[in-house]
Amino acid sequence: MKNRPLWICALLLFGMLSCKQEQPTREQATDTEEVTDNREPHRPQFHFTPPSHWMNDPNGMFYLDGEYHLSYQYYPDSTVWGPMHWGHAVSKDLVRWEHLPIALYPDSLGYIFSGGSVVDLKNTSGFGTADNPPVVAAFTHHDPVGEKEGRDDFQTQSIAYSLDKGRTWKKYSDNPVLANSAGIRDFRDPKVIWHEASQKWIMALAVYDRVQFFGSEDLKSWQYLSEFGIVGDDRLWECPDLFPLYIPETDQTKWVLLVSIQKDAPNGGTATSYFIGDFDGSKFMGDPGDQKWLDWGTDNYAFVTWDNAPVEPTQRLGIGWMSNWQYAQEVPTVTWRSAMTLPRILSLTPDGSGYTLVSNPVDAVKGLRSVETKLPSLTILGEQVVRGSFSPSQCEILLKTDLEKTTAGLFGITLSNGAGDRLILGFDRDNQQVWADRRGSGPSGFSEEFFKGPHAAPLPMDADAGGDLRIFLDVASVEVFAEGGRMNFTEIFFPSEPYDTLTLWSDEGEWVLQSGSVYSLDGTW
Repeated sequence: MKNRPLWICALLLFGMLSCKQEQPTREQATDTEEVTDNREPHRPQFHFTPPSHWMNDPNGMFYLDGEYHLSYQYYPDSTVWGPMHWGHAVSKDLVRWEHLPIALYPDSLGYIFSGGSVVDLKNTSGFGTADNPPVVAAFTHHDPVGEKEGRDDFQTQSIAYSLDKGRTWKKYSDNPVLANSAGIRDFRDPKVIWHEASQKWIMALAVYDRVQFFGSEDLKSWQYLSEFGIVGDDRLWECPDLFPLYIPETDQTKWVLLVSIQKDAPNGGTATSYFIGDFDGSKFMGDPGDQKWLDWGTDNYAFVTWDNAPVEPTQRLGIGWMSNWQYAQEVPTVTWRSAMTLPRILSLTPDGSGYTLVSNPVDAVKGLRSVETKLPSLTILGEQVVRGSFSPSQCEILLKTDLEKTTAGLFGITLSNGAGDRLILGFDRDNQQVWADRRGSGPSGFSEEFFKGPHAAPLPMDADAGGDLRIFLDVASVEVFAEGGRMNFTEIFFPSEPYDTLTLWSDEGEWVLQSGSVYSLDGTW
């Protein structure tokens, strides 16, 4: 959860007085059940968005009895950041979501910042029973009064629990469960997992420029274990997540530590990174110098994973916030702000220097496919418009390039409309990279940072690389998955009117497509 400047917090403190201090009954909490027009400008049609107002980090995600729960940082009174709540939604397929009443409200201890939830299957907390295990949410209490007074201990960790499968929540009476005894201003975003080998809970906590690990047997009492960071790093770390993944190719289990970084991402601003290592129940052992990026675009931040998800040991299910703190509060949406990425399955694959975290959309998105426009073996020299029964603003594109026969050093895709807006995706063989140019993607003026670019990412484009691309377009976003998910690239944009033309192009040579398809995608409203 981003820490806002002091002057903003001072102003918002007055707004907190009007916020509900305790969780209301479900009958009272109807504000998130009112969904505005799903066809308003820039509203995604198959990505998760709040019904209205401000949203950022995904929080408190768990799976239980056929339902995926997604909470998120939410301010129900404005389209800019404010006193944080946990919004709440559920889904049976990770594609179609039902908005539920707000899960957690600010209280006397402060705003409800980011965190995670776990299904306490063994009832270690004692909040439930063996037959009805509780769901326990760990979150940061952010005290705006303490921050305004200049104290450094205004962020602490607290818990709440649910005995009705996440429908209602009760905050623990002895909160906070982890005090900020070191007096570190940025002390937040707890993410908890069960470590089977040591039979205890492990909390990963962002502590300014590092992650600290704590252990507990009951989710109430926590002991410091260790920390992991980069010596000399001055970037703010947020939203850590620690989990194991089994790799069949090597018959090993490695541990992944996700960390979102607040500045100096590959293309500016914020992004989600990861480290690969081992974890012994107390200490994460990875190479601090081997920080890699989960997504190279500008708009995949605070990516975290679901607890108790029904996936194989080789997989982990997660989702990210599809924006960037450089301009998130300035984008030109009216009644709502921000969307989530497509839910993605993570896995590890060996590479020449270790392992790469592979990320691909969940299979459920294939259920949105409607009419298919096939692209047979095709040679593009110059420009070629693709026509079919699809909208370039709401489709999935699959392309397989014959890299041996392709002679063009640069080729790509352009989305355009009658207003002259253009979004360009380029694939550069000479420099072995993919880039996105959104500088002319729509009306400018709302943010200088947004219109910088182009944004680039490394992408091997030799004959051994495979040449496969999977691209999702949803009104105001593009998600690129290349090399079977080894490279991800997510960007948002805001055209003045929907894109209606899809053009394939090549520069100084031929782009030879071995095969391709464009699927029209149904909306989920």
